[in-house]
Amino acid sequence: MRRIVLLLLLLVAVVLAVNTVVTNRHTEAAKADGGQIVELPGPDLQVRERGPADAPTIVLLHCYTCSIHWWSRLEPLLTDDYRVVSVDLIGHGGSEKPRDGYSAENQADQVAAAVRRVGVRKALIVGQSLGGPIATAVAERHPALARGVVVMDSSPRSDYVDLPLTQRLATLPVLGQAIWHVMPDEMVREGLSDAFAEGFDVPDQFVQDLKGMTFTSFKEADELDGYHDTPLPDRLTKTGLPVLVIFGADDTIIVPPDEAADEYRKIPGARVVMLPGVGHTPQVEAPGKVARLVKSFDSTTRPRS
Repeated sequence: MRRIVLLLLLLVAVVLAVNTVVTNRHTEAAKADGGQIVELPGPDLQVRERGPADAPTIVLLHCYTCSIHWWSRLEPLLTDDYRVVSVDLIGHGGSEKPRDGYSAENQADQVAAAVRRVGVRKALIVGQSLGGPIATAVAERHPALARGVVVMDSSPRSDYVDLPLTQRLATLPVLGQAIWHVMPDEMVREGLSDAFAEGFDVPDQFVQDLKGMTFTSFKEADELDGYHDTPLPDRLTKTGLPVLVIFGADDTIIVPPDEAADEYRKIPGARVVMLPGVGHTPQVEAPGKVARLVKSFDSTTRPRS
């Protein structure tokens, strides 16, 4: 009996080891899912354009495990006045999912290359959660491209982040790879529910966005290779650009949200707004309020005609 148990344990160990190797090597090419694929040196990205081509441009960068679909409630509220360009970050949505290259700097360079390829020359760069540091990196590394930055529920430093337990477990070595292949939709939905105020119904599309990632992109995309070693407010200050910061007062991922928001008040001239009753994802939970804030703020970033 002991020998059988040992053999079974050995078999399980071998299966887990093989699964770990296979999962870690899994990559996926870009595949359009509501936008167009922009072919680039490096990972190809999915981009969605809406609104008049000759209008002022807003570039939207989504959160971790998200996609361009997370902007679908906000985009229609902006397209009367703006050309809105939403981008899937490396490893997300319809964009390419490579084995490496998930640093903030590389993400920012690919975003800049993609939006330039579709004709963007000067834009308001908006980033939510993970998109906040990427938007900041775009402004730092490609200053000619940005006229202002909007950051929504992005941690000013890494020590404000409190990811859901299911998310932390799924990134563990070996165990994470095993969980990745058996995650039921309801487990994913439960984990994603932390991104919203209590009572919000997580759409099926959001569940599929996370499940559509590879294990590597899921594990690596939010690490950013130490980008938060320099606080985001310090980085934004050095750009010299106008900055709008929006936080949901009921955010349970960036905690405590009021203290995190206060870090951004150190940026000279920054406008910081707290939205009562809103969680980690204002563009989904309160798109009308976000649209009004962005439009009002953007009027200060463009030269008067």
